[in-house]
Amino acid sequence: MSQWSQVQQLEIKFLEQVDQFYDDNFPMEIRHLLAQWIESQDWEAASNNEAMATILLQNLLIQVDEQLDRVSQEKNLLLIHNLKRIRKLLQGKYHGNPMHIAVIISNCLREERRILAAASMPVQGPLEKSLQNSVVSERQRNVEHKVSAIKNSAQMTDQDVKYLEDLQEEFDFRYKTIQSLEQSDKNSALIKQEMLALQAMLNTLDYKRKEVLSKIGRVIHEIDMLMSNMLTEELLDWKRRQQIACIGGPLHGGLDQLQNCFTLLAESLFQVRRQLEKLDELLTRLTYDGDPIPVQRPQLLEKVNFLLYNLFRNSFVVERQPCMPTHPQRPMVLKTLIQFTVKLRLLIKLPELNYQIRVKATIDNNRRFVLCGTHVKAMNMDESANGSLSVEFRHLQPKEMKSSAGSKGNEGPHMVTEELHSISFETQVCLYGLTINLETSSLPVVMISNVSQLPNAWASIIWYNLSTNDPQNLSFFNNPPAAALSQLLEVLSWQFSSYVGRGLNSEQLNMLAEKLMGQQVSYNDYQLSWAKFCKEHLPGKSFTFWVWLEAILDLIKKHILPLWIDGYVMGFVSKEKERILLKDKTPGTFLLRFSESNLGGITFTWVDQLENGDVTFHSVEPYNKGRLSALPFADILRDYKVIMADNVPENPLKYLYPDIPKDKAFGKHYSCQPNEVSKPSDGTGKGYVPSVFIPVSKILNDSTEPHSPSDLLPMSPSVYAVLREHLSPTVIETAVCCKLFHS
Repeated sequence: MSQWSQVQQLEIKFLEQVDQFYDDNFPMEIRHLLAQWIESQDWEAASNNEAMATILLQNLLIQVDEQLDRVSQEKNLLLIHNLKRIRKLLQGKYHGNPMHIAVIISNCLREERRILAAASMPVQGPLEKSLQNSVVSERQRNVEHKVSAIKNSAQMTDQDVKYLEDLQEEFDFRYKTIQSLEQSDKNSALIKQEMLALQAMLNTLDYKRKEVLSKIGRVIHEIDMLMSNMLTEELLDWKRRQQIACIGGPLHGGLDQLQNCFTLLAESLFQVRRQLEKLDELLTRLTYDGDPIPVQRPQLLEKVNFLLYNLFRNSFVVERQPCMPTHPQRPMVLKTLIQFTVKLRLLIKLPELNYQIRVKATIDNNRRFVLCGTHVKAMNMDESANGSLSVEFRHLQPKEMKSSAGSKGNEGPHMVTEELHSISFETQVCLYGLTINLETSSLPVVMISNVSQLPNAWASIIWYNLSTNDPQNLSFFNNPPAAALSQLLEVLSWQFSSYVGRGLNSEQLNMLAEKLMGQQVSYNDYQLSWAKFCKEHLPGKSFTFWVWLEAILDLIKKHILPLWIDGYVMGFVSKEKERILLKDKTPGTFLLRFSESNLGGITFTWVDQLENGDVTFHSVEPYNKGRLSALPFADILRDYKVIMADNVPENPLKYLYPDIPKDKAFGKHYSCQPNEVSKPSDGTGKGYVPSVFIPVSKILNDSTEPHSPSDLLPMSPSVYAVLREHLSPTVIETAVCCKLFHS
């Protein structure tokens, strides 16, 4: 079943979540019509590879054209109209930046997987629940409402300033007219009456000046209060959501809404600034005793400039954290001499700033690393599909300085992967007489020199972003805090949903919890140490919990991904629990679980019944990535044979737990059936008899050790002939031989 088919079967509350992230950037109609094709493409890789993204965009448009041809034959006018509109939209938006649509589609697919995983959980996880707090949503609406009200107030004040300017011009004209009269004329009753009218007009001017200054002061105060409270909280919440998204959590939307708020506030402040400049202009033309402008205007202007400085400083954000294109799901882990990408945005989107802001990227201040590549670029509105003022660095490389190479050798691998660094960015904005220096930094990154350090480096990134919302605590691992196990388990499920397309259910998470803390009654309040997660070996093992889990992720991704996505791999179940599950099942019922003693291993265990009625269990020696590279796991399950003493070989695997016929579960994942074995010939085969490998085990009824693989395979032509009397050639195929443990 395709991922989109699974999405369509969700409950309405989950479908509403899906609806939120499909819009004109990637219309749901295209997702629906091209579901299988979309899911078969590697959008994650394309999001960091421009050439690949360009090809995928071209192929996407071709797929849309093919759909257009199909619906044209069906004369579906509405769908024809929508597809033409969508094709034009996609072509126009992404022709100059194909990687952007790859990012969007990759994020949509990932978010679908996360929602599917959440739907399989009995309750929403604590982290995700906190990110979807109704109080936060209410605050977002309040911010947008207040920003809109402030913008309207500033515009209304513009009209007041214009009225004041017109009133002063009239006063100025009438006053100069009287001043131009002869002295004798000034003593007339008519002129005296005009002077009284001018005095009344001056009083009105004074009142209006005070009123305008009061209104400007209120607008400034409202902006100050909004920036100090709700807007700051909104920005901090977005940064926290970004942290969580980086370690596999829900997508962090809301940046466009923040940009709209920041931009409207900046426009309002500049509007107020122009109003104050206009008042200064009016002051030069007319002043009087008790004039409020020279007293109040300097203070108001100082406050406006202060707010503009703060608004610009807060608006400079890292939109997409540093990430190597080769490992798009492991952001903030950077390998020396390997390119990474990072994207920044200025949330104040003003046309005057397009291509006027040059951003410089640097790394740390300890001089251990330097950045190679293009590290100075101009922000612009052309590279982003949504027209945001942003800049993306695509060719930066961290390089370790030679002077520090010696000290590096004295540090253990754990020290390397716990050392945090920061990518810093600086620029300067010059606008309307203001010069503002801006600085921001990425979330802490971990530098590695060898890809073997990647798992532990990613563990550091997970632990940091789970445990703190401090964006720049580079000494965090000097004394890393414990983490709530309930939240950690939620993050671990995200690793599976984002990396291999299916999260973990409550039973699987319970098994991981037991592995981490032992036989505890409840893990809701349990605090887990960093050492127990990533540094201390599991009891009786030569590896840590995290290394064991990372090896399983790698196994799934490379060898059993379709089986995992379909939910047929129980995976995380202890030997004790598996026997409880199987003991009352029909003989031949089996389940798949990950090995607890072998890194990156998967095995299957089936239940059997002896002649005396006793139940027995058999577990095959775990298959690792080396053996699974030789034969697909589904084919192993199909062709597996066991020899009981002198009996003929037979496949003991009948039903996948709880009672799914094996071929029904795995049939669609079998490779094409093997051909008949060819006979010896005098041609290119040079008369050799072909040797065939099949997955065969022998169960021993005594205490002797099982035969080694070299004892069992390859088999001679005579043995093969005997087997062919009982086995169809279609089930004999290249495979690995397995030892079998009898219990």
